[in-house]
Amino acid sequence: MGRWLLAVESDCSDPAREKEFNDWYDNVHLPDVLESKSVLRASRYETDSPADGRGKFLALYEIESDNIEQTMAAFWDHVSEKWAQGRMSALMAPASATVYRQITPTMERK
Repeated sequence: MGRWLLAVESDCSDPAREKEFNDWYDNVHLPDVLESKSVLRASRYETDSPADGRGKFLALYEIESDNIEQTMAAFWDHVSEKWAQGRMSALMAPASATVYRQITPTMERK
């Protein structure tokens, strides 16, 4: 089974409602995404100084798959279904989404 990382950069479309955006992302969107059977873990990060064209927020999704194209198609179908159910936030402003294949084992400090 291959290991992959989906990195999604995003912004909040209304900075005055950033707390609401983060609450939705953490308590609605991440649990929805984790229902996708190939997603093992999810975490989020934030930067105080995003570069031009980059998102302020970064979500990382660890994925296990033997066929990443098929897995990602199923993943986006799953997310689209959740959005169709009204579980998307109008505050979500995606900046980018990139899939990376793990090429070395995870290493930890000794």
